[in-house]
Amino acid sequence: MSKKVLIAMDDSENAMRAVQFAAALIEKDSVITLFSVLQDYKSICEYNSPSLTPTFQRERAAFCAIEDEKKVLLEAASKEAARYLQSAGFAAENIKTQIQPLEKGTARDIVRKADSGFDVVVIGKRGISSASDFFFGSVSQKVLNGVKSASVLVVT
Repeated sequence: MSKKVLIAMDDSENAMRAVQFAAALIEKDSVITLFSVLQDYKSICEYNSPSLTPTFQRERAAFCAIEDEKKVLLEAASKEAARYLQSAGFAAENIKTQIQPLEKGTARDIVRKADSGFDVVVIGKRGISSASDFFFGSVSQKVLNGVKSASVLVVT
C-alpha cells in the first residue's frame, strides 16, 4: 500500500541521510514530498530606519542576498534528493518538491504540513550540542513532539 511521505529538507548532510534512509525503508510506490522552509530575510532587508546600525546599512546588500542564495541551495538539495530517490526505484511522478516561505517557524511549518495528510515524516537530526538542544530544542525534536497525525522518523 502506498504511503504519503514527507521528508523535511534543508541543504545539510543530515537531510540527505534522511533521504537515503527513507529510500531504503519506504515502499517504492509511496508518494514523497521533499519539503523545505525558506527563512525570511527579505522582511528585514526592506526595513529602513535611522536606528539601523551603520554596519548593517553598509552590509545590507550582502545580508539580503542570503535568502536568494539559500533558495538556490535548497533547490539544488531537493534536486539531488529527487535524483537519489529515482535511482533507488521511486517513480519521478511520485516525487514532489516544495519550498515554502517561513510562516510561523521552521518546526511549526513542518508540523502543519505533516498534519495535512501525510502518513510518515522523515527528518534528519541536526548535530548541535546537547546543551543547545536542552535550552532551545532542535527542529527535529519539535517536529517529533508536534506531529499528531503521522509517524515521525528522526534519522541521526
